[in-house]
Amino acid sequence: MAADTKFPGRVAVMGGGSWATALAKLLLKNSESILWYMRRDDRIEEFRRLGHNPAYLTDVSFDVDRIEFSADINYVASEADTLLLVMPSPYFKSHVDKLSVDISQKHVVSAVKGIVPDCNLLVTDYMRERFGVAQERMLVVSGPCHAEEVALERPSYLTIGCPDIEAATVFGQRLCSGRNCHFIPTTDVDGVEYAGVMKNIYAIAAGIVHGMKKGDNFLAMLVSNAIREMESFLDAVNPRPRQICDSVYLGDLLVTAYSRFSRNHNFGSMIGKGYSVKAARMEMEQTAEGYYGAKCIHEINLAHQVNMPIAEAVYDILYRRVRPEYAISRIADTLT
Repeated sequence: MAADTKFPGRVAVMGGGSWATALAKLLLKNSESILWYMRRDDRIEEFRRLGHNPAYLTDVSFDVDRIEFSADINYVASEADTLLLVMPSPYFKSHVDKLSVDISQKHVVSAVKGIVPDCNLLVTDYMRERFGVAQERMLVVSGPCHAEEVALERPSYLTIGCPDIEAATVFGQRLCSGRNCHFIPTTDVDGVEYAGVMKNIYAIAAGIVHGMKKGDNFLAMLVSNAIREMESFLDAVNPRPRQICDSVYLGDLLVTAYSRFSRNHNFGSMIGKGYSVKAARMEMEQTAEGYYGAKCIHEINLAHQVNMPIAEAVYDILYRRVRPEYAISRIADTLT
């Protein structure tokens, strides 16, 4: 890291959703300008005209003269020194596989809280295998925080992961300027990525029991058992010392399981109230990452056989059409 004195250089935000918008706002607090890839030219034109994202976090204003927008992913990638990936995981491959320029010498930061579908790879693993980006050049950004509260400049804490702790610190300083945003560096890249997937699955479970009006006592038991499941899975897939009560694991799980901003909780709540999975998905205006994560984690766990009754119950409800009442009743018998 010491030799790479220009890091992070010019940063490109890759994605146009709420999380991308919140992170772009943070970056512009401590950068003269940013690049911003959005896939739709009409959305870009409206953004320039209105001074805010026309579809997400519309109350957050931007100095658009400091943003170089483009719908050409290869142009943006070629001009940037660091790529901040903020696409929903279900559409991740459809975006990045359009890349034809060499990005192997770029720094890549993943803020994608999901696994790449079909191949069931972490985003950092996919970028290494598909594009030859070295492991030490990849970082991850995680919570606990919601895009809405970051954009509202409420006190927020981000975790920045990288094998090179100095690089994590440098990027954290660029991203988290100001008295209301703080960062915590870590070297547990895989653990942070997997936890970012799993907390969405457990948030769906929390939403289901909320929708079923099971009460706060049951919900507390569910979440406390969920963090133990997460710890067992992380120890199986990526054994290394970690404190599961750290904010990036337990804190991110809590905010996603309980917050009114949590789309995964809200998705689960609709199912708990009687919506079919299909109807709940159709009602959601934004992607509930946990829907896709539940399938990926289930498939990954076939090789590890970690006992995860809560994660399996969510998978059963979403993909095996098991009635929520029955799946949740089975969970109740396992809680300790």
